[in-house]
Amino acid sequence: MFYGFGDASLWVAVAFLIFMAGALYKGWGMAVASLDARAEQIKSKLEEAQALREEAQAAKANYQRLHRDALKEAGAILAHAKEEAARMQVEAEKKLEQSLARREQLAVEKIEAAESKALAEVRGQMVDLAIAATRRLITDNLDDATAKRLVAESIEDIPQRLQ
Repeated sequence: MFYGFGDASLWVAVAFLIFMAGALYKGWGMAVASLDARAEQIKSKLEEAQALREEAQAAKANYQRLHRDALKEAGAILAHAKEEAARMQVEAEKKLEQSLARREQLAVEKIEAAESKALAEVRGQMVDLAIAATRRLITDNLDDATAKRLVAESIEDIPQRLQ
């Protein structure tokens, strides 16, 4: 079955093929353009994702650096606090020793003062007793003539003792 040039089916088939070729040509260009646009969109999103990934890695690295710095600073603060505590302990021990030494010195001084006072009281009592005993001996054993002679000698010794 051969169709001639006058056959309408042939021209419908030819028109259909031309239409399909034109549609395919136009559609192919649009499909390629659509695929190119989609590829550009995907490429753009990939670049954006890569930029976000790099930014996230930079932020992570920054966080890690800040964390290390904070740990170092915390370590330094802790070391400084330990040093300060040790220094304060040594200082407190020195102050305690000084305070104990002062208290011991005060106690020794109070004891010495109490001893001196007790000795002075004992001496005063001994002097009082000696004076009383001497007075009694003198009054019991001294006659008027001897008393006058002793008073006169004492008066004569006054200028020598005042010098």
